Amino acid sequence: MPIKIPNLLPATQVLQDENIFVMTETRAITQDIRPLHILMLNLMPQKIVTETQIARLIGNTPLQVELELLQTATHKSKHTSAEHMLAFYKTFDDVKHRRFDGMIITGAPVEQLDFEDVEYWDELCGIMEWSKTHVTSTFHICWGAQAGLYYHYGIKKYRLPKKLSGVFEHTVDHRGSILFRGFDDRFWVPHSRYTGVRREDIEAVPELKILASSDEAGVLVCMTDRGRQIFVTGHSEYDGDTLAAEYRRDVAAGLDPDIPENYFPDGDPEKPPVVRWRSCANLLYSNWLNYFVYQTTPYDIETIN
Repeated sequence: MPIKIPNLLPATQVLQDENIFVMTETRAITQDIRPLHILMLNLMPQKIVTETQIARLIGNTPLQVELELLQTATHKSKHTSAEHMLAFYKTFDDVKHRRFDGMIITGAPVEQLDFEDVEYWDELCGIMEWSKTHVTSTFHICWGAQAGLYYHYGIKKYRLPKKLSGVFEHTVDHRGSILFRGFDDRFWVPHSRYTGVRREDIEAVPELKILASSDEAGVLVCMTDRGRQIFVTGHSEYDGDTLAAEYRRDVAAGLDPDIPENYFPDGDPEKPPVVRWRSCANLLYSNWLNYFVYQTTPYDIETIN
């Protein structure tokens, strides 16, 4: 089944060119089926890139998914046109009266700030509190995961000795987890961050269970018992060239970054990177949509609580 997105969203043409089944709003109104309503709070600066990355993954399932885009009202995007934001994004006031089958809270380039110093922190806290009663399952990514762990459970983030950048090998800690059903014993996920959370802090919270981790990158995924809140510290949604673009941006800014690990062949940034996480990314999002959204959410969306 397709993902339903606005007719003129830039991701539409990209996904159609990749043979991903996209259903525009015009066609969807003729379908007598209840789609899954997924709300994405997009905190990343390059909005269109992130829209496409997430839409590609949640569109690769047998389920019909309707994606809606959310922005913060207390921060205006500097890297995406006002016209795009006005055409495709809602604010929390526009949706707070509604319920959603699933929600995605993306990462954000603010991790070196204290949470309380982030311009939209109070607004984000209100959205995360609302998600506890208005969303069946919320999927937090990278800084979004750190923010969620801090808000819901008081788990702090810590500055790393240097930026963690690269593609790292992971293992499944909790073999019975259906979120990782079908995964190989070892799998790869990109990371790109200056801060992290500590395993012992997560283990000290009875409500949380660690599902997957890496010797180098630490905890990858933890979640509540029924998956109402899922926290993912990596970027499985990244395109093949995303880390390369970030590396070159940091070089141009004079930050003297390390070359992303396990990414460029022979560690040579002049060579095209090797993508080794795409299948895991698709399976992760497919499992989330199937087991923690579709199989759990009520048919009458208004009964979510």
